[in-house]
Amino acid sequence: MRIGILALQGDFQEHATCFTKLDISVTEIRSAADLEIIDGLVIPGGESTTIAKLLNESGLNDSIVKKSDLGMPIWGTCAGLILISKELSESDPPTMGLIDIKTSRNYYGRQIDSFVENIYFASETVPFEAIFIRAPGIIETRGNVVTLAKSRNKIPIAVREDNILGTSFHPELTDDLRIHEYFLTMAEDSHKKLENLKEN
Repeated sequence: MRIGILALQGDFQEHATCFTKLDISVTEIRSAADLEIIDGLVIPGGESTTIAKLLNESGLNDSIVKKSDLGMPIWGTCAGLILISKELSESDPPTMGLIDIKTSRNYYGRQIDSFVENIYFASETVPFEAIFIRAPGIIETRGNVVTLAKSRNKIPIAVREDNILGTSFHPELTDDLRIHEYFLTMAEDSHKKLENLKEN
């Protein structure tokens, strides 16, 4: 297994550290060619407008969409969530439209409004410490999107649609690796499906 982390801007190193703790090989993604050797892709937090511009300039934007269409698991956190959303309540940045949700940038306020909240992810009974920093809000889910966690105000903060995972918060800033492990199960399932197709 090898996980790619988009490394154009943002806190990609923190995600890499989490996967390394799980003994998973990590590749920093900076070109379309890098996508060919990975089993899943993380789009990290950072400045969404800057990342969107760099994605377009590097040609990675279209390549990521194609990989998504082929079933590669993709996980967007914070700014990454904005970029994978199908629709934004604001006019920019342009998004890749990978998951059928409507998102609002900086829904939870500015940097000074950052906060920590205990949440329950998926079917977990042990709370997860979610860190929100200039976090986007998922204001609408559609189609086959499944809500995996909600905040105290009942707003979705973790969602999944098939091979796409999105979180408003920053799991990579804690020592709790459960959501990274969840994404790994997505990548492992996808990898097995591809291997079965090759064998048949």
